[in-house]
Amino acid sequence: MARRISRFLIVPFAMAMAGAAAAADLTARQVTEELYKATDTAPLDFTRRDLTGLDLAGLKFKKAKLTEANLFGADLSGADLSHVDLHAARLDRVNIIGTRFDHADLSEASILRPTSATSFEGNRAEAASFAGANLTKARMFGVFTGGSFAKARMVGATLAPFSDTGFIEVLWRSRLDSADLSGADLSGADLSHVSFRFANLQGAKLTGALLVNADLSHADLTGADLTGADLSRADLDRAILTGAKGLDSVGGLSTTVNRDKAIN
Repeated sequence: MARRISRFLIVPFAMAMAGAAAAADLTARQVTEELYKATDTAPLDFTRRDLTGLDLAGLKFKKAKLTEANLFGADLSGADLSHVDLHAARLDRVNIIGTRFDHADLSEASILRPTSATSFEGNRAEAASFAGANLTKARMFGVFTGGSFAKARMVGATLAPFSDTGFIEVLWRSRLDSADLSGADLSGADLSHVSFRFANLQGAKLTGALLVNADLSHADLTGADLTGADLSRADLDRAILTGAKGLDSVGGLSTTVNRDKAIN
């Protein structure tokens, strides 16, 4: 049975990656050469270009424009995409170990199941950085443990799984454990089932956010704004709620788990 499962999971993915690499309309060498000649004041325009499956590890993108670009399966490990325009770009299955997206425009981008660490548990030293990035209405799903989202704009972003079976989300949920989300704007974001264990959410704006079944155990929500948020069945074990705003308007508070263990 194990062999059958691995065959059906691995073979189609390998075939998809092979097809993706063949579909790219630029080679990794061409992209590298173009970026080498580019400058921050004269950035490259890769709008809607197909860069699927390319090895772009370690490259500096120098404020390039990658609006609606397809980077499915690309290797961006160690790359610097700070201040890059990635609006509505496809970043599914990319390798983002050690990648910098600081102050990048990732609004409406898709970042599904990226490779973000060399182990499932995640490693802070390998975590990608999205500090100050614009992730408005972005779709994200995967492991972002230890990543930096400090002061990121994540209004209306979706990090929840795409089904609600009551089982699969426990095993396959977005993980932002120990991540830095201090000062981040998560207003109206769907954070259902997301794990924020030990995350720094100090001063974060969570107004109207969906935190249904979220794991907030040991998370620091000091000074966070939870006005109108839905915490139905969320785990608040040892969560720090000191100075949190809008608790009187939070939905589902009576259904939260370990509410008596939260630190007020």
